[in-house]
Amino acid sequence: MTYEDLIPVMRKLALEAGDKIMEIYGTDDFDVKSKSDDSPVTAADEAADALISDGLREAFPDVMLVTEEQAATHSTTGDTFLIVDPLDGTKEFVHRRGDFTVNIALVEAGVPTRGVVYAPAKGRMFFTLADGQAVEETGAFDKETVGEVTPIRVADSDNAALMVVASKSHRDQATDDYINKYSVQDMKSAGSSLKFCLVATGEADLYPRVGRTMEWDTAAGHAVLVGAGGHVVRFDNHEPLVYGKEGYANPYFIAYAPSVDLKPA
Repeated sequence: MTYEDLIPVMRKLALEAGDKIMEIYGTDDFDVKSKSDDSPVTAADEAADALISDGLREAFPDVMLVTEEQAATHSTTGDTFLIVDPLDGTKEFVHRRGDFTVNIALVEAGVPTRGVVYAPAKGRMFFTLADGQAVEETGAFDKETVGEVTPIRVADSDNAALMVVASKSHRDQATDDYINKYSVQDMKSAGSSLKFCLVATGEADLYPRVGRTMEWDTAAGHAVLVGAGGHVVRFDNHEPLVYGKEGYANPYFIAYAPSVDLKPA
């Protein structure tokens, strides 16, 4: 599997999954079930997952696959694998807020190196090219042909006037306490992995996450941010956030532009 082979497949599957998600999003009613951890799951999660995982397994049968909706994949181990969250931001989807994304990423040696984040309700598509550069695509989102792409780059941050992005659904006092250590010009809230992409495009400088996430929630956005010159580190010690951990659970973390003067936890 080469990057040149991988990127078109990831992009196409993300777009196809987005179509399926929006088809269900547009219906008057859809069932919402609860998983064992009480998080919601819908028919859109399941349909998108089937489409993406079948496509990846067909294209890259020898590459390990981890996907949120298939519990059997959560006990696999390795440091190089494809990882999928077919619908990140299910709460945003259920409440029809639009801030949900399709996420597909490649992790190599514990590091997310390539990824795609597609927000179908927002009409925004971010991905890494074969060389690792992160871009945003605009246009018709044709499945077979990449449209106009713009390279994206993190901000040259002004530490006296930072733009901070935080979770819509998981904001808490601990997050606010950490944000208050900075000189913040403005705050914006966003759902799902869009927060990584807002840092990647320079629309935000800093995204602290003091709350539970899984590797499939973050890998694609992490890859896009790194491809735009950004970093993702553990909240506690500012060491790089690594992947392939047992159970695929993340510690708290901070995603940021390198010019931000990081404060201790």
